[in-house]
Amino acid sequence: METALRFLIIDGYPRASREEFDAVGMKHAWRLYAEMLLKHLPGARYEVWFPSDDPVPPAAPESYDGVLWTGCNLTIYHTHDERVTRQIEYARRCYEAGTPAFGTCWGIQMGAVAAGGRVEANPRGREMGLARKIRLTPEGLRHPMFEGKPPVFNAFISHLDEVTALPSGALLLATNDFTRVQALEVRHGKGVFWGLQYHPEYDLHEMARLIVARASKLVPEGFFQSYDELQVYVGRLEALHADPGRKDLRWQLDIDDDVLDERIRQTEFRNWIHKIVLPQAAER
Repeated sequence: METALRFLIIDGYPRASREEFDAVGMKHAWRLYAEMLLKHLPGARYEVWFPSDDPVPPAAPESYDGVLWTGCNLTIYHTHDERVTRQIEYARRCYEAGTPAFGTCWGIQMGAVAAGGRVEANPRGREMGLARKIRLTPEGLRHPMFEGKPPVFNAFISHLDEVTALPSGALLLATNDFTRVQALEVRHGKGVFWGLQYHPEYDLHEMARLIVARASKLVPEGFFQSYDELQVYVGRLEALHADPGRKDLRWQLDIDDDVLDERIRQTEFRNWIHKIVLPQAAER
């Protein structure tokens, strides 16, 4: 009988932030990752670490077949914050151990910083809802992360910071006009990290809930003229989630199969499982 592969999901959101998600009916980041993992690798085992609340990880990186980094609302260049620095240190240990890692949003920033890259505030401000016209670089077009992905696509996104300097051993795989670094591979030490600035683990319902959770920021920042307008937009997202065949809503919201079809949206994660994790596990 084969042993189930073991993963660590690192959810860096502080408890108060997780409770904000509860208040608007949004799943926690770790659960979105757990669901994505089990869709692509049924039978996988996972543990969850909340490093903003618990300073001690459940086990060393060597104990896992893969490490998964969710989004997080901390700021990675706030190196005075132990909640941040303990995560960077664990990411460095993953590289040293050769444990493959995958991460989104905060995750791509973690993969870059732990290998010597730099993250700063995006001068354009917040990228929210849909990242538009993400395009694969020449390296991305040839890379196994994007095998089966369209060369240009939209994706769920929510961030203020961006990777501004690539570490040694990094490949820029995808970009758009708002955020230069939308996808990276980082090879450092004995490890490899696949990172995305966008969120394949989200769906329309979860993005709608996140917009509600961030309403007090999105209206003053000009994403909506009023809270009523925000609620109307959220209602349309929810309606399209309930009925993805709605031609009117797909057209009005500029949302197509690259966002709605889970097989396309989660291509990068599926490829990480089949091209990095499983081959490495087979060698042990």
